[in-house]
Amino acid sequence: MTIRDFSPPRPAYPVRVFAELDPNLSRWLWLVKWFLAIPHYLVLIALWLAFAVSSVIAFFAIVLTGRFPRTLFDFNVGVMRWTWRVTYYAYGALGTDRYPPFTLSDVPDFPAHLEVDYPERLSRGLVLVKWWLLALPHYLVVAFFVSGGIFAAGEASDHPQPFLLSGGLVGLLVLIAGVTLLFTGRYPRPIFDLIIGMQRWALRVAGYAALMTDEYPPFRLDLGGTADDGVPTGPTPAPATPGPQVRSRTIERSPSSDPPVGAGRRATVIMVAGIISLVLAAVLAFGAAAVWTAKKTLADDDGFFTAPTASCRVDSYAITSESLRLDFSGPGSLTPSSVLGDGRVTARSADGSAVFVGIADSRSVDTYLEGVGRSTMLPERRFGDERLPVCETSGGRAPSTAPATMPIWTTYAQGSGSQTITWPFRQGDWTIVIMNADSSRGLDVAVDAGATFPAVGLVITILMFATGFFLLLGLAMVIGSASGRRSVRLARATGIDGPAG
Repeated sequence: MTIRDFSPPRPAYPVRVFAELDPNLSRWLWLVKWFLAIPHYLVLIALWLAFAVSSVIAFFAIVLTGRFPRTLFDFNVGVMRWTWRVTYYAYGALGTDRYPPFTLSDVPDFPAHLEVDYPERLSRGLVLVKWWLLALPHYLVVAFFVSGGIFAAGEASDHPQPFLLSGGLVGLLVLIAGVTLLFTGRYPRPIFDLIIGMQRWALRVAGYAALMTDEYPPFRLDLGGTADDGVPTGPTPAPATPGPQVRSRTIERSPSSDPPVGAGRRATVIMVAGIISLVLAAVLAFGAAAVWTAKKTLADDDGFFTAPTASCRVDSYAITSESLRLDFSGPGSLTPSSVLGDGRVTARSADGSAVFVGIADSRSVDTYLEGVGRSTMLPERRFGDERLPVCETSGGRAPSTAPATMPIWTTYAQGSGSQTITWPFRQGDWTIVIMNADSSRGLDVAVDAGATFPAVGLVITILMFATGFFLLLGLAMVIGSASGRRSVRLARATGIDGPAG
């Protein structure tokens, strides 16, 4: 007895994923795809940065209007489509050896496609909870599939890395498929079907979490390269609807009605420039974060950035620094103090004896220590596995007077234990001097030196403003180029003039 299923077919989910297995895959090319895909990874970093900004804007637009701005929607779909092609080419499937195109648009003859239906209306209430609360069960499933390696986990984390690696069960299956391909030249079809089913699940969740649909993703593993319910790979034709037949007509297109070729090229140039701007924004943001982290972690409680402690043991009467020349030219506000802030030096004797530390004009120091046996502390050099300061010593007599009696010092301190001097940086040539307080011979001291560097805050501010500028510029150019491409395609399909070339 034959049992027939008369139940109506399930409607396709708004996020549809297609894939066609390349029948002539190379045995070995998959071993180097990690390297070949690097240009795409660099571009996708910038695109996902723009995707995050676009999603935030869309979030507020949905809350206020109940609509996802169409331009932003098309851009986000383009980013997901681009990422799916790279994932399919690389270690998310290894399903093709054809190199992915650099475009947000769909490429009909590429073996991987992604489509998302545009929602005319979206719930203002669901947008507040669906991407973090309602999607949580799916995040757990997708984490098992891909170990947080692709889109859905990227939406759920504070630091999205949506495309670099696919781990978990997908990663294991792809590895098995790659090894099988290497030795047999064949990609096991059942493994391919299972991989695509899991990736399709993850992409549906990604579309839901990215606010592109209110329809909850099904807990269903649709295997193979076709979309939901066996829709064939490739563009999906519009379903036939009952009702009165509409007579079609053919639009005659004259040569003058064709959109100029330059419009498409110009959109491509704008998109590339926008991507470069987004990459630059990412670099500047990384730099700002690095400088801010250094400011928060390397500065002490008084705001001083201090170099590692240097120790110097010499058989001379004085230890001096190299001459510190400060000569700032330009705007009047650009002074050593405004850039470097305050300097600080701390010296302490290893045996606890009284030590002197002071700073003075280099000429005055040279006059005071003329003919005196002294050592100059130079930058560190490597000795084996260690980096140690170098003290070059020159022979000479003892100083005629104790250092504290000299009127040359900008500031000084002396006594037993640690002695610290602090001074504002000023224009000129300056030398730091460390001696025994009684000007006796032989020094064994540890020295700490640092500065406040108030310009660090200005650097962070400039980097943040530059990041925002290039981010907005790049986002506008990429979204604008996507809109321009859509206008060109529409014009070619309808015979209406496209944008001026």
